[in-house]
Amino acid sequence: MRELFIEWMYRTVRIPYQWIFKRKEAWNLTLQELLRMPEESLGFHLGCFLCRHHFEIQPTLEEHDIYHVLTQTGGTVCDEITMQFYLLGNGKRSPFVYLVVGTGVVFYPFQWGHFYQSFRRGKQAHRFYDLNFLPLLPYPIADFRKTFNIQP
Repeated sequence: MRELFIEWMYRTVRIPYQWIFKRKEAWNLTLQELLRMPEESLGFHLGCFLCRHHFEIQPTLEEHDIYHVLTQTGGTVCDEITMQFYLLGNGKRSPFVYLVVGTGVVFYPFQWGHFYQSFRRGKQAHRFYDLNFLPLLPYPIADFRKTFNIQP
């Protein structure tokens, strides 16, 4: 039941959030273009993540799924909360991060230890949340994780 509520909340907040805070150019890439990138690339891994979870590219929100790929978090509600704790630890401050983290604390109090570990891993990583990922898509994901000390 809580997952349904949280998913409803996300769908309700996404469009106004996107309109207010994400006023930028969409990447204009297709899933097929991502999957044609080299297999070791960030772009290819993004395409695989989208396929595996039956997600579509959300224009102007593309970097969100990049965060999932880099931090190796899945697509469940609890995974989303875990990833947002990671990003909070990495320095990202946004209404969406606070909303998701607050939701996690309220609806998943017994996961606090797991969320805190994710927050600590985000603090240990070099700041990456605000990079322009579009030109980085062809680069090897392993090199990117190593350079930015991104631990799953």
